[in-house]
Amino acid sequence: MPQLNPSPWFLILVFSWLIFLTVIPPKVVAYSFPNDPTSQSTEKPQTEPWNWPWH
Repeated sequence: MPQLNPSPWFLILVFSWLIFLTVIPPKVVAYSFPNDPTSQSTEKPQTEPWNWPWH
């Protein structure tokens, strides 16, 4: 059975992982998010209690 011979398939596996590890990480690291989060102030907004009649 030729599929049990790991000789060609192991090299294919190694080279494919080598390509994946050299091509994909720079693309992922270079990705920039379009909406960078902005820092918000630490002050709490002034809130007022609700004065609803509950009867």
